Amino acid sequence: MGANDLQQQTVQLHRPAKAAAQPAQGPWSIEAVQALLDKPLMDLLFEAQTVHRHHFPEGDIELATLLSVKTGGCPENCGYCPQSAEFDTGVKAQKLMEVDEVVRAAQAAKDAGATRFCMGAAWRAPKDRDVKKVAALVEAVKGLGLSTCATLGMLEPHQARQLKDAGLDYYNHNLDTAPEYYTDIVDTRTYQDRLDTLAAVRAAGISVCCGGIVGMGEQPVHRAGLIAQLANLDPYPESVPINSLVRVPGTPLADSEPIDPFDFVRMIAVARITMPKARVRLSAGRQQMGEAVQALCFMAGANSIFYGDKLLVTGNPDVEADVQLLRKLGVQARRTQEAQEGGA
Repeated sequence: MGANDLQQQTVQLHRPAKAAAQPAQGPWSIEAVQALLDKPLMDLLFEAQTVHRHHFPEGDIELATLLSVKTGGCPENCGYCPQSAEFDTGVKAQKLMEVDEVVRAAQAAKDAGATRFCMGAAWRAPKDRDVKKVAALVEAVKGLGLSTCATLGMLEPHQARQLKDAGLDYYNHNLDTAPEYYTDIVDTRTYQDRLDTLAAVRAAGISVCCGGIVGMGEQPVHRAGLIAQLANLDPYPESVPINSLVRVPGTPLADSEPIDPFDFVRMIAVARITMPKARVRLSAGRQQMGEAVQALCFMAGANSIFYGDKLLVTGNPDVEADVQLLRKLGVQARRTQEAQEGGA
């Protein structure tokens, strides 16, 4: 079966009647989040699945494709990132892609079943002329009927408004980890810098995509602190990517101890419980997880994946592998609006 058959050939998971509404909770303390993370795994999965089924009764998975539109040469020193100019990872700096190149990639992603197209550029903070060029990319991709997302580094309020005017639906800017552990990972920008960008994006009327990375040597309390930070944003992000560190040779975190797979599943579950209406994205690191762990993540409430053979400059399961996995699980992909309206 090919990728184009995904939406027609997969079947819905059998879903019981809607669960009772979950009581509103929050703000979330680190202690409360830690208590969730410490629950017996089966109890935690049951709670997360109950919340998930209530808020996402269709049970579909969003397929998002990520393209690096400007690769390498970033002046930041994020310890996990192969695109930092400070680290020798073999990634060569490249200029911003042209509109026609991006449109071809976006059309290919749509043809393969993706509904959201994310564009990443390795900048600390784009200049106004850069934002103008990215706005043209956003307009072109939006014209294909795809949901648009960009991650460009720190933004000023007027830049966020310009991207909103171009039709940008989501802006990704991750918090990475808890505030207390942040300077162990990067010291070329502050945690408040990240929060300020999120505030500018929110004020412009763009939906927020914000999550973090686990497996960077952090302690369990830092994982709880990350979830608490995300869940206490007002409002919490519409999209929450949870990444497992991809250990790239040449980066300071290349020798980090991998996170236990069950601990990663716990992070997905707690993100679902604390941010019940968000699309929780199973992001970087899927290639190392295997199908069984990914299935547990979907059970825990993940309902979005990056879809395609590359995430910026690191590997990702290929399209056909994802098609087959979703088919095995009986999970249906989210369809584009035009497909829904056309009854496809």
